[in-house]
Amino acid sequence: MVELMIHPGDSLQSAIDSLPDDGMPACIRLAPGEYREKVELRRPHTTLVGSGAENTVLVWDDAATALHPDGRKNGTFRTYTLLVLAENCGLRGLTVCNEAGQQPDSGQCIALFADGDGFVCEDCTLISTQDTLFTAPLPPREVIPGGFLGPTQLLPRHAQRQTYRRCTIRGDVDFIFGGAACWFEDCEIVCVPRPGRRPGGYAAAASTPEGQQYGYVFKSCRFTAENVPDGAFYLGRPWREHAKTVLLDCFIGSHICPAGWDDWGKPDFHRLGFYTEHGCFGPGSALDGRAPFARRLTDDEAAAITYEDFLNSLKNG
Repeated sequence: MVELMIHPGDSLQSAIDSLPDDGMPACIRLAPGEYREKVELRRPHTTLVGSGAENTVLVWDDAATALHPDGRKNGTFRTYTLLVLAENCGLRGLTVCNEAGQQPDSGQCIALFADGDGFVCEDCTLISTQDTLFTAPLPPREVIPGGFLGPTQLLPRHAQRQTYRRCTIRGDVDFIFGGAACWFEDCEIVCVPRPGRRPGGYAAAASTPEGQQYGYVFKSCRFTAENVPDGAFYLGRPWREHAKTVLLDCFIGSHICPAGWDDWGKPDFHRLGFYTEHGCFGPGSALDGRAPFARRLTDDEAAAITYEDFLNSLKNG
């Protein structure tokens, strides 16, 4: 195990680049403070460890509407503060923030772009507004030409499992999105208004690939809000028609509207996708009035959704 320690004023990117290219596990520890840079982690088996999310902050401010050096707008997938593009990497005890989300006209602004099977994120805070957390892979095809412009647009789409524990994820529109099989446990999903905009939006926008057993699973999570009126948000909407999202034993606040879910104008989702809640509680959890395409699980079906089964799901097809 290679271990490095860096401090504010040091470059995290330089520390990553200095690690040996030998495939062995490595850990970079970040002392308390702010690290203002755009960072790419492309080395597998590498973990970034902060000194607590409230103490260690990685921040940048790229917006989709801003111009890239190539003369085009950034678009969604070039806005990340932190790109993780490697297998079996992890984050622990730090905040990743895209400050562009504080601008009303910023468009999409990714804080964390996570692409790699075995990614684990624990005790972290992810902050932006629209598209805060991208959980790769991308869908197979673009709807809008050039919409996938970014670091993985030409790469093969690989199925992957990602785990998030005890994290806080903040945003307003589709702020957890992508095609990975993701297990969120004991996380807080905070809906926030964007400055200069009417409050409202969608927490999750899965694009689960066809045939993949799991999309997003939220286990014992809390769906909360700050300065948001009752009924202003949906739990999610499908970025693609096979989207899957499951909530188990979650608290759901009053900011979630009675319908709970939106179909994003995709009628095929009603038969191809899967949205469900089981054992949830709180003022926004009443199933009466939920969208008719939302499913209901039996107790036995809910009990079969376990972390062990999630980890084995890609092996099982």
